[in-house]
Amino acid sequence: MPLTDPDPSLDSRVFQLAVAGAGLIGRRHIELIQASARTRLCAIVDPTPASVDFAASLSVPHFASLEDLFAAQALATPDGVILATPNPLHVPGALCCAQHGVPALIEKPVADSLQAGRQLVDALAKNPVPMLVGHHRRHSSTLQLARRAIESGELGRVVTVMGSAQFYKPDSYFEQGAWRSQAGGGPILINLIHEMDNLRYLCGEVESVHAVASNAVRQFAVEDTVVMTLKFSSGALGTFTLSDTVAAPRSWEQTSGENTDYPRYPSQDCYFIAGTRGSLAVPTLRTWSYAPDQTPGWFTPFVEKTLALEAVDPLKAQLGHFCDVIAGKAAPLVTVADALQSLRTVEAVRCSIASGQTVSLQDNCLG
Repeated sequence: MPLTDPDPSLDSRVFQLAVAGAGLIGRRHIELIQASARTRLCAIVDPTPASVDFAASLSVPHFASLEDLFAAQALATPDGVILATPNPLHVPGALCCAQHGVPALIEKPVADSLQAGRQLVDALAKNPVPMLVGHHRRHSSTLQLARRAIESGELGRVVTVMGSAQFYKPDSYFEQGAWRSQAGGGPILINLIHEMDNLRYLCGEVESVHAVASNAVRQFAVEDTVVMTLKFSSGALGTFTLSDTVAAPRSWEQTSGENTDYPRYPSQDCYFIAGTRGSLAVPTLRTWSYAPDQTPGWFTPFVEKTLALEAVDPLKAQLGHFCDVIAGKAAPLVTVADALQSLRTVEAVRCSIASGQTVSLQDNCLG
């Protein structure tokens, strides 16, 4: 999978892309489409009045729905659609694209429920239209380098994992999207889905979870803080803290520097992965490990180093990968079925919160 746009001279095709959803992430996708030599924005799909003026300012056609887009006689069918709509609309939008044979990049989470996600998996089994799910951090050079370090065996057997996604969302965030304070819109689905996908990518499948949650600060219908313990299929154990209402610098956005909209605290980490022969901090990529000829022990000094990194914009890399998927040059890095497993992990967290019990990912409460 390329981490940057391929040389346009190697592929002269310009992909016509429509974006459904002109909110925060939709507009970021639009910026990237306009900046890439491989893509052209051909339409905006959004039912809100403000999106009409936005589309006009970009001199592109506007449609209130995907059905209207595909029914338009004056517009050629787009090569692909980016679905940046609210969570409950992801599966209906993907099903509509599949019905018209148009590949889609579906923003995470792939669905707002496991039942809806399975509906999409079943539909694609019958009608295999390429679909890429927007877990864009999988395209991060930082995350990919961390995964390679773990797979190399330098850390030995992974034993423990500590993770954090702690930040403060301003009131304006909820004012701009009232759905974010309602069922299906809390930080578990909006933010934790990213973190669980990251941890699965780095450390393998999660076997079970135990979680507690609170909405004591914001007092919305959804949680604002969650603390959880994780057991991985490998036997590794982990902890994770999630909150959207604390003044803290330990989140991917504030540590990785991959989204320049956020202040960066480059000395901080959001993941710490420890094994029998070494440990790794992410995203600083600092490692502490025993030399191959050393016997592990607390009196043995570590070899300390920082892994060399060539940083890229993961959203830009994801767009280039989506073009390759449309062209049939690459299989989706994150399939619907893969993304559904990350959603299943998040659903296990929610099930544990509701029941007060440890929940296996094979538990019947997940369906």
